[in-house]
Amino acid sequence: MAGAGYQEPAATRTDVLIDGDWKFLRKEQSGAQGTSFDDASWSAVKLPHTWNASDGQDGGNNYYRGVGWYRRHYTLPAEAAGKRVYLQFDGANVVSDVYVNGTLLGQHRGGFARFRFDATAALKAGADNVIAVKVNNANAADVPPLDADFTFFGGIYRDAHVLITDPVHLDVLDYASSGVYLDTSEVTAASAKLRARVRVQNDSAAAQAVTITTTLVRADGNVETALSTSGSVPAGKAQEFASSATIVNPHLWAGVEDPYLYAAYVQVHVGSTLTDWVTSPLGFRYFSIDPTQGFSLNGKYLDLHGVNRHQDRLNMGWAITAKEHEQDMALIREMGATVIRLSHYQQAEHFHDLADRNGTVLWAEIPLVNSIGNSSAFTANATQQLTELIRQNYNHPAIIFWGIGNEQRSDNSETNALLTTLASLVHSEDPSRLSTYAACCTSDTGGLPAHSDVVAYNTYYGWYDAFGTSEQFGAWADSLHAAKPTWKIGVSEFGAGAGITQHADNPTRPDPYGTPHPEEWQNLVHESHWRQMKTRRYLWSKIIWNMFDFAVDGRDEGDTPGRNDKGLVSYDRETKKDAFYWYKANWTTTPVVYITSRRFTRRSTATVPVKIYTNLDAVTLQVNGEAVAAGTSADHVFSWPSVALRAGTNTIVATGKSGTSTITDTVTWTRM
Repeated sequence: MAGAGYQEPAATRTDVLIDGDWKFLRKEQSGAQGTSFDDASWSAVKLPHTWNASDGQDGGNNYYRGVGWYRRHYTLPAEAAGKRVYLQFDGANVVSDVYVNGTLLGQHRGGFARFRFDATAALKAGADNVIAVKVNNANAADVPPLDADFTFFGGIYRDAHVLITDPVHLDVLDYASSGVYLDTSEVTAASAKLRARVRVQNDSAAAQAVTITTTLVRADGNVETALSTSGSVPAGKAQEFASSATIVNPHLWAGVEDPYLYAAYVQVHVGSTLTDWVTSPLGFRYFSIDPTQGFSLNGKYLDLHGVNRHQDRLNMGWAITAKEHEQDMALIREMGATVIRLSHYQQAEHFHDLADRNGTVLWAEIPLVNSIGNSSAFTANATQQLTELIRQNYNHPAIIFWGIGNEQRSDNSETNALLTTLASLVHSEDPSRLSTYAACCTSDTGGLPAHSDVVAYNTYYGWYDAFGTSEQFGAWADSLHAAKPTWKIGVSEFGAGAGITQHADNPTRPDPYGTPHPEEWQNLVHESHWRQMKTRRYLWSKIIWNMFDFAVDGRDEGDTPGRNDKGLVSYDRETKKDAFYWYKANWTTTPVVYITSRRFTRRSTATVPVKIYTNLDAVTLQVNGEAVAAGTSADHVFSWPSVALRAGTNTIVATGKSGTSTITDTVTWTRM
């Protein structure tokens, strides 16, 4: 049931997860696609799976990049005879060859998008079948990314499905999309136009007369409106149908303030027979970016402050489940983010759904990172990946930005030509949204930042040597804004590393590629940046690198080899670093009283500084049960520069009042 007023149709298609009972071999193996091949010695695995869960995160830049084979037996139900059957993989990295009973169905080149192959002829109904998949995560010269500052986890790291449909069905082979594209336009609080474009595939032997209905259902389950159109689809062809309606007084999707969603039920009928249907989220919203006034959603200014997100997890790599996606979103929302950049690749459908429901604006992008390939094949694959990204995620209201690239290092004719192609593709595929680009390491006003509708910059003031101190960030931003007053500029990355076991009372700028990475330095960098950013409304985005620590097998820095430690939360999601609470105090109204340097538990000096992040008006401090004189207060920070510790164990308690509630935080430090 969608709700009290609308009854979902009976199921017409079958979607079977085939995540279990796979056999796996991590090497090339001749003949492994054959039905009679003996895989008894192979490892038993369950999807999602990666072969780099350990060696991709432990440092040394020596993780396995090559071929892995997967095999499983599958009995297609006898009732599938006469139906259409597809194999679907939600994500496999990088190049995948899919076989059924020894027959190659096809090859997918690209590590992040969903892909499907027609298996109707190859899978035998009512009989045992062998599905074999060869996955290769070695470098492919025509497939971006060629190189990037993250581990390229190999394997079938998302779910796999068998999809069974009627011969007349929504077009599942349109870049593995839903076949449904919901366009909203002329949106205001008073009215909005909706156009449903629906692709229908007819795999029967004769032309079919079809009727397509799109029923828009409100969150309470009652029907808002229904659209209908009809026509004929030639045998063996796909046909697009469009229908339109005007919605009066639409309930707007208003970001975290009110992430209201409709559900669109799209049905295909042949005569009176329902042959296929899907449901899709729909949100009505309008937005704009002004070069001086920043981002507005539904005519109201919205400060887009948030985080970048990589999808990997300690001891799991990219092979994560809905549970991990949901935990990530909960942590991001706890901190008060209003935008997430899905760096640097297409992420799971479920995470897009979570963003829709939580009201978090998304920047979704393709993995065009660092260097490019100067070949027509490389351009073709980049455009393929961008088309997949857009068509598969077209109906998510959370997505407002399509990213066409990140940090290309050469401002040459080949790179500019590629970015021109990709920006044009965004406009042709989805003129309702904005193209964007993450610029770094070439001229701020050169060719590369000039292609997209809006642009943002990866800046690391206070961290990398190529940049100045964190206090110089504001002057840089003002200078760029003055030089390009019509450009819509934002910040796509900023931050600093922090090892949660490394600390210093008065830290100096560390070696970004070395050790230690004191957590206290990360705090200073973020404090400085946010104080400058929040006064600069013209910055349409302010996006931290990164929400979570993530694997880079080639790095050896901070307190853990194989890790980029710029996250505000540890790789295992168990530890929220100090800077997490700096932003929670600034970005939320949830009462925050947080003592920083809490993991700096062993102290060698008689006095120590104490710093507290808070969004309360007053905070008091006690040490070993005795009140300490009032500290200084400035912009969400209370500070005590010199607090005496006795030898041995010391208990420090901070207390604040929020209405009638008392908020406390306690740490224990030992003076050696």
